[in-house]
Amino acid sequence: MATNPYSIPNPKVDPGRRPAMRPDNTPDDNDRIEIGPTPLAYAEWEASGLQCPDLPAMRQYRLDRIVAGLVERDLDAVLLFDPLSIRYATDTTHMQLWNAHNPFRACMVTADGHMVLWEYGGYAYLSEYNPLVREVRFGASFFYFATGQRTEEKAELFAGQIVDLLRERVGSGRRVAVDKIQIAGLRALDEAGVEVMDGEELMERVRSIKGPDEILAMRCAIHACEASIAEMRELTQPGMTENDVWAELHKSNIRRGGEWIETRILSTGQRTNPWFQECGPRILGNNEILAFDTDLIGCYGMCTDISRTWFIGDGQPTPRQKDMHKLAHEHIMTNADIVKPGMTFQELTEQGHHLPDKYIPQRYGSKFHGVGLCDEWPAIKYPIDWEERGYSGVLEPGMMLCVEAYVGEVGGPDGIKLEDQVLVTEDGYENMVVCPFDPLLMAE
Repeated sequence: MATNPYSIPNPKVDPGRRPAMRPDNTPDDNDRIEIGPTPLAYAEWEASGLQCPDLPAMRQYRLDRIVAGLVERDLDAVLLFDPLSIRYATDTTHMQLWNAHNPFRACMVTADGHMVLWEYGGYAYLSEYNPLVREVRFGASFFYFATGQRTEEKAELFAGQIVDLLRERVGSGRRVAVDKIQIAGLRALDEAGVEVMDGEELMERVRSIKGPDEILAMRCAIHACEASIAEMRELTQPGMTENDVWAELHKSNIRRGGEWIETRILSTGQRTNPWFQECGPRILGNNEILAFDTDLIGCYGMCTDISRTWFIGDGQPTPRQKDMHKLAHEHIMTNADIVKPGMTFQELTEQGHHLPDKYIPQRYGSKFHGVGLCDEWPAIKYPIDWEERGYSGVLEPGMMLCVEAYVGEVGGPDGIKLEDQVLVTEDGYENMVVCPFDPLLMAE
């Protein structure tokens, strides 16, 4: 790393230092750069008997998956700008949300497994904890805020780096899968003779099959999310705003080493129907429904996507509310029960539980969807949407799915949202979620 002109040495890193290791096989160094779970999270996992992932092993598995995908598709390299695919490849983070709309980072993995990271300022110390990152460079920024009228110039310089790396690592090969790139960058690659292929398809397929340590990481992340949900529930009471409630989930997630929440889908009372209204200043009344979808990026960058609906107040839910909740619960449980390897996406669409006609107009957007570092491929639709939006595919062991339901009729006073996460196993599925459903709404 020291001989790399693109790397910036970090005097704080002492290669001879051998710190103790944390339960996930990363250094137990209080001053380390690598983010991760907090002592609270580790303690809760230990108390629950959960095994932490071996992060170095998980990182190697992911790199091996990418390389295998490249070889399978006869590609010379993949060039990544999507922050979550960069996270998958490098297990590094840097200003993730800012990066999502200011693409200053990039990563290239060649077919021989050589991984190069373009980092803000070329700061190599930010990723030195992962030795699979072989080089750190700078110069992947060619968006207008950063480069203004020099955008095309900077894109051409970046494309020159890509060609040089290809020549060095794969010889004459120029077949490069690219996921998301600014227009100037795409044009510069074309002009440099790079054959640009579809990198999004590659990475979605690669990321869809979780390895043993990714599964352990997800178990830990789900446990931390469920603990955060429990704290949010304990503090929720009439008189709080929706934002007051939602802030508790954010706080509890960050306290455990989680990272952010993708959306702000929590609503109360009438605002639960129709769905997808973002949480705001509405004050939760006594004896009202509260519904939410976590969409939470938690520990290890894993997405925990759980939905629950609660009855808040000193009274009892109405029979109508209980019936809707019972239907939503039956919907996700029945649909989870059909999950097994070898099922086609069309079979998942057509089989399982079907909503009554009055709830079809406001059905959720997907019956199932993949999950990992975020909502991922596939998105499996309801029968009414198959012709327009469905696509083919087959479930494989190691895939993770969310199974969802929204139950609320057009013009209704409220609605119910439920969602669990399942793991496709060798002979069926495992529901990875134990977060309780509201006992008042579940009562007969």
